[in-house]
Amino acid sequence: MKSPVVKRSIVVASHKTSVSLEEAFWNGMKEISGLRNMTLSELVGEIDRNRKQGNLSSALRLFVLDYFKNGAATPPQQKVPAPQPSGDGP
Repeated sequence: MKSPVVKRSIVVASHKTSVSLEEAFWNGMKEISGLRNMTLSELVGEIDRNRKQGNLSSALRLFVLDYFKNGAATPPQQKVPAPQPSGDGP
């Protein structure tokens, strides 16, 4: 039986490293990086810089889980412009 874990090489902070994740997590990472208009390497680098503990693979899994659990995948609301004064002052 084929392992569901996929090992890929990725460049993080100018260093090549290997990361092992299940295909579903790789797909989630690709989706998130696309929504953020960044490369997969940039996203992984950001997660790596912000992680407090644990290994990189665990940090990536937790990031993807948290991202989708909290609904961060929904597009941000567009800002509604503030109403302009009508000039009909008192």
